[in-house]
Amino acid sequence: MTNPDDATARDARIVTAYLEASMVPDPELAASYMAPDVPITFTGARAFTHPREVTAFNAGRYAWVKKRMERLDVVPGDGVTTVYSLGTLYGAWPDGTPFEGNRYVDRFTVRDGKIVTMEVWNDSAERLLDRHGISV
Repeated sequence: MTNPDDATARDARIVTAYLEASMVPDPELAASYMAPDVPITFTGARAFTHPREVTAFNAGRYAWVKKRMERLDVVPGDGVTTVYSLGTLYGAWPDGTPFEGNRYVDRFTVRDGKIVTMEVWNDSAERLLDRHGISV
């Protein structure tokens, strides 16, 4: 039987490896850390099932984007590990304007050494609204 602490540490490494591959971007390598047809939900309830769809989405949203991963919060469970990656995004908008400090939270569920769900939240929409003088 696998030691729960070993599985939790392994699952945190899997999430980190996924995030690093996704920033290259190398969507096929990133997909190797995920279960087939994993549900990936982005801010605004945008649904994807493969990292290449996320890469395509980000290509339209940013000229380029990277994550400054500040911490992982790892929550062991019964047969699953929930991993939160928290930090900020930095990069450039499609017009080339640089940005940084855009907060993000990614929530992963890992089972049997594969990511089985991913949810993403960040401040991009709020920052775009601010850039256009729209505040609510």
